[in-house]
Amino acid sequence: MDGIVLINLFFVVVFILLTAFFVGGEFAILKVRMSRIDQLILEGNKKAIMAKKVAHDLDYYLSACQLGITITALVLGALGEPTVQRILQPLFERFEVPAAIATLLSYGIALALVSFLHVVIGELAPKTLAIQFPEKMTLLLAPPLYWFGKIMSPFIRILNGSAQKLLRLFGVEPAGHETVHSEEELKLIVAQSFQGGEINRTELAYLENIFAFDERILQEIMIPRVEMITLNKNMSLEEMINVLDEYDYTRFPVILSEQNQEDFIGFINTKEMLTSIAAGRMGRINDFIHEIPSFKESTFIKDVFLKMQQNRTHIALVTDNVGTIIGLVTMEDILTEIVGEIGDNYKDDQAFAR
Repeated sequence: MDGIVLINLFFVVVFILLTAFFVGGEFAILKVRMSRIDQLILEGNKKAIMAKKVAHDLDYYLSACQLGITITALVLGALGEPTVQRILQPLFERFEVPAAIATLLSYGIALALVSFLHVVIGELAPKTLAIQFPEKMTLLLAPPLYWFGKIMSPFIRILNGSAQKLLRLFGVEPAGHETVHSEEELKLIVAQSFQGGEINRTELAYLENIFAFDERILQEIMIPRVEMITLNKNMSLEEMINVLDEYDYTRFPVILSEQNQEDFIGFINTKEMLTSIAAGRMGRINDFIHEIPSFKESTFIKDVFLKMQQNRTHIALVTDNVGTIIGLVTMEDILTEIVGEIGDNYKDDQAFAR
């Protein structure tokens, strides 16, 4: 076997491996999760910084991969036939095979052999690795892919720009990295993650509660008006202490008087009031009344949660469509919809006022 054949075989191996590199890079950056790359960057992984640059500019580096795959395929095609012909030449001469048939056989054998190696080693194997280990493959292949993209930048930009212009003629815009999932797809992913052991049953329950939480309204979780425990603005301190001792809630809605039980003027934080009393700072009940917000019963729980979070409010009234008070909702009621019942080590009573 002469030196030219050995050199050609060496380059065949090199370009098959280069094909594997570009195919692996293409599938890895498509499959990897940007959220995981961001997490690795926060953990101080320097390779992840380069990986983010590549994965973030998806269109550009997919074009780089396609250019690389095309170049390696053309080189393999050019090297395959003459290399096989040189290897088989002695055999053709021994059996006195005509030149035309020898060329045809060389081409067919070269095509079959190079195609087999190209598909198995250059495409299928790296594709499978990239799909199964996208994070590791991206971290491994991103740096050389980044520099290949820099070196081949003029060619990639011309090809990529041409493709984008062609697609825009048909109203198609370039895609970003992240694929947006619908709620149904997310539910399926969560269910599959549970079945695969990636999340436990408690985490599954939390996620399912969040999906259900999004569409529920206040009417479904509010405390009805008849079950609400209220304080009266005209109550004596002793009467209030008795109510606090019986129900042990943190916040109580306050009504104007026994004769005006539908006229809510705010709420009292019992910890604030009792702390003030214990410190000897006795004041009127009016000094401890805070404004209490109200929401219609048809309001989505998620919207109420955001409002209460923004206003740092733990309690709110619920009204019907004409503004009549029909119930009460607390932050605990809302959080319970996500994490389930929040127990107390000492009492069965809930931590917020009702």
